[in-house]
Amino acid sequence: MEPVKELKLRLRFYRTSPKSIATIKQECELLKLELAPDYHIKTLDNHIWLSIGVLKREKYSPQLHIELETMEDGNTALNGLFGPDPVLWTMFMFLHFIVASIFITFGLIAYSKWSLNQKCTFDLIIMGLMICTWGFLYYFARRNRKKGIPQMRELEELVERII
Repeated sequence: MEPVKELKLRLRFYRTSPKSIATIKQECELLKLELAPDYHIKTLDNHIWLSIGVLKREKYSPQLHIELETMEDGNTALNGLFGPDPVLWTMFMFLHFIVASIFITFGLIAYSKWSLNQKCTFDLIIMGLMICTWGFLYYFARRNRKKGIPQMRELEELVERII
């Protein structure tokens, strides 16, 4: 996987394992005890969440969610999804919502002023600033993902140990 060259912010991977779901979950429990302070492993039904432990965690530290599915041939399919910390993700979505709301509001105000033959330069400037803010948020997310690539690789190595 080359995360730097992909456009998506949340990276995915698909793997298969000859082990059963029960065996994989049992190995997760053993690995959880072995790596307790450095990594946090949580299992629920056919889902596994891997994250960096509190001592090594940074604001850009990724999390890995793995969904386990039984295949017809008896193997197990692992669908992995890397993502940011849920608190950071929620903050980003909140900021995007605020920026979009400001952009739409000032767009409506600018259109109203334009249709009434009034000056709307201030509103257009605010809309331009919101576009720049969107660009900054995108850049910030890409930079954080790039900083988190070494920890993504660590989480991938944990998955290889499990399967």
